[in-house]
Amino acid sequence: MNIVVLIKQVPDTYSERRLSGSDNTLDRASADSVLDEINERAVEQALQIKEAGDAEVTVLSVGPDGAGDAIRKALSMGADKAIHVSDESIHGSDVLATAKILAKAIGKVDGVNLVIAGNESTDGAAGAVPAILAELLGLPQVTHVRKMSIEGSTVTAERETDEGITHLQAQLPALVSVGEKINEPRYPSFKGIMAAKKKPVEKLTVADLGVDEVGLQAAWSEVTEAAPKPPRQAGQKVEDGGDGGTKIAEYLIAEKLI
Repeated sequence: MNIVVLIKQVPDTYSERRLSGSDNTLDRASADSVLDEINERAVEQALQIKEAGDAEVTVLSVGPDGAGDAIRKALSMGADKAIHVSDESIHGSDVLATAKILAKAIGKVDGVNLVIAGNESTDGAAGAVPAILAELLGLPQVTHVRKMSIEGSTVTAERETDEGITHLQAQLPALVSVGEKINEPRYPSFKGIMAAKKKPVEKLTVADLGVDEVGLQAAWSEVTEAAPKPPRQAGQKVEDGGDGGTKIAEYLIAEKLI
């Protein structure tokens, strides 16, 4: 079985994140970058499938040269090889262009049986790439998965919703996107870190993939203006002289909260 896992390097959630002053895209250089946590879980799921049978795991990332750090972490976890699509023209691409790039890159892998992704990245949080990619590849999509298994050529999964648990099945090849409850990702071992240095990483550009209409100029949406979040204002203090409840009620009524 050939498994492709989509991974992304993102600004650390605990770092200060801001937009670039020139084009209002995410300023990735202003914050520490890490492998997105949801992608770690996607890699872990692929590795569990690999360990349960015969499979090869390829990680695929679209991003600047710095995304190589995220790729190396995925390889040190146990992935077998990687594809890194890096091209300055990709800067500012929207979810549609990103999915087109990913689809072409996946086409470089022979006999893909399963594509695993996170539900959404923590930097964009659009949550649309897995569905668009499945459509472009002509694959059934099993999304927002909290538990999955593979038997023969069938993937069986559970999706948790506000209404309850939905049970899903699809025939391979298929695309699966996973949520936070799918597993707990492993930590790379020292042996894995050393082995990752020798694993192959194929580097591609958009020209290699034959993709056009990428970048900010081709995006279907753009941020035209941005301003920092205003500082939090001090709250209103109520002195209780026996009428505290009345004062609070009057305040809530004035704010149209009750």
